[in-house]
Amino acid sequence: MENLLSLAFDNLSSYDGPKIRKGLRQVEGLLANICLSRSQSRDRRASTMIKDPGLNLEEESPPPQLIPEITGDPAFYEFFKLQEGFEWNVAMRLVSTLDRLVARGADGSNDLLILSALDLLQGLMLLHPPSKALFSREMYMNLLLDLLEPDFCPAIQSTTIVTLVTALIDTPRNTRTFENLDGLLTVTSLFRSRGTSRDVKLKLVEFLYFYLMPETPSIPSAQARADVPGLLQRSPSKLAKAFAFGASKATEGGAAPRPRSAGDGETRTQEDKQALLGRHLSSVQELVEDLRQNTPFGGAVG
Repeated sequence: MENLLSLAFDNLSSYDGPKIRKGLRQVEGLLANICLSRSQSRDRRASTMIKDPGLNLEEESPPPQLIPEITGDPAFYEFFKLQEGFEWNVAMRLVSTLDRLVARGADGSNDLLILSALDLLQGLMLLHPPSKALFSREMYMNLLLDLLEPDFCPAIQSTTIVTLVTALIDTPRNTRTFENLDGLLTVTSLFRSRGTSRDVKLKLVEFLYFYLMPETPSIPSAQARADVPGLLQRSPSKLAKAFAFGASKATEGGAAPRPRSAGDGETRTQEDKQALLGRHLSSVQELVEDLRQNTPFGGAVG
């Protein structure tokens, strides 16, 4: 596995687009093999069916694996162990590659590489949650916030929001870094911009639902981590009025409550985060009330 990672890292460190693409595909192939290895060994009929075109592959294909099943696999164990060290950590290589891609600016081929790198980052943080600690550092969190700038296409902005959720879930230290870098201002400014697409605005509202959830300092269960992409599926149209076009309305009727201070790794209460968000948006209380009534994430994020 070290040899495979070494080849991928060599390509990811290149400034040549085709080589970077090759490196991303090598990482994707490695992760796919890890995730599929148990089901492949468990169901030998799959290889037989491929040889027989008369069989219905759609009905007989083995079901996708859940993360709890993967964790008992030797290949996953070896991969996880390698990720604990600096030399073989894939997430660190990907954010370095992403940083170079962002510096090159937005164009068609470069955008596809950025999207691929973001997708892989999401998967890596789900498979190896300790890698999320990278985003407690300002330089890496700033990288995600940079991708929310209007210079980038809606597809990149939407994928970045999902990546941001993955990096923040049950990681208060990362959330404090996000707040300290004015991440809430970045998110709400993007929402208020008339140039922001409707799909991106829906993702942003869903992100704020997630942000307002009570925090827990523990790492969530493997199944909870597997459900992260589903957090961004609920339609928030009924709460569109909570996002008035103009941040000045957020402070009408007096100053917003001052949230208590929190250290880098400490949790904030829902009221604290509501007060922070209230500095940038009006009618945040409606978001909180809907969150309490409908519990869109099962009542907790952890």
